[in-house]
Amino acid sequence: MTLVDGDPTGERRRFYDAMQRAVVFQQRGETDVEQALRELNAATVASIPGARYAGITLVDERVQVTSVGATHDFARTLDDLQGALGEGPCLSAAWENHTMLIDDLAAEQRWPSYCREVTRRTPVRSVLSVQLDTPAAGIAALNFQAESAGSFDEDSAELARVFAAHTTLVWNSLHRERQFQTALGSRDLIGQAKGMLMERFAIDAVAAFDALRHLSQDMNVKLVDV
Repeated sequence: MTLVDGDPTGERRRFYDAMQRAVVFQQRGETDVEQALRELNAATVASIPGARYAGITLVDERVQVTSVGATHDFARTLDDLQGALGEGPCLSAAWENHTMLIDDLAAEQRWPSYCREVTRRTPVRSVLSVQLDTPAAGIAALNFQAESAGSFDEDSAELARVFAAHTTLVWNSLHRERQFQTALGSRDLIGQAKGMLMERFAIDAVAAFDALRHLSQDMNVKLVDV
């Protein structure tokens, strides 16, 4: 593998740069998932032999496909086509829990509708997809694309799996941080509402919270929405 065999083209340096970037996202409490993953993917794609573009395919609980952190419009186009057609290597990688590699979309026999539309609308010919373990976000895959056929080999796939593991850590960390910030915001809103009730009706904090809780139950809405 180039990463460990003398590193003549700088993949090792870019690899560690990307990993350091992942650590920075976690340390700074980043909550903008789209921006953070786009930055991480941009660093990652430079370290995958043969890759030109990168992005993440996300399938939510409603089986809707979304493109996350794409480094180019081509990556988003491929995800849009998978969502519209219900087939593609990124979906297969996300659902079937393994690495998917297409050497040449023009000759690929799997996913015929997807391959036909991709080759018609974009110059992309090679695709490499690896599943991400993101239970909090949905089913997902990290994807790399290139315009030349045969752009990816087993070294590319091995590195992609390493980066997928680190991307998973970053994504889950971002999700936890966003949940934490949301919880803090909800607590502040509830505290403000309690204060208003206490002042207006001359009641204590317990009575104010009980009033909000009963309203939440009666209206069948979340407490923070009340």
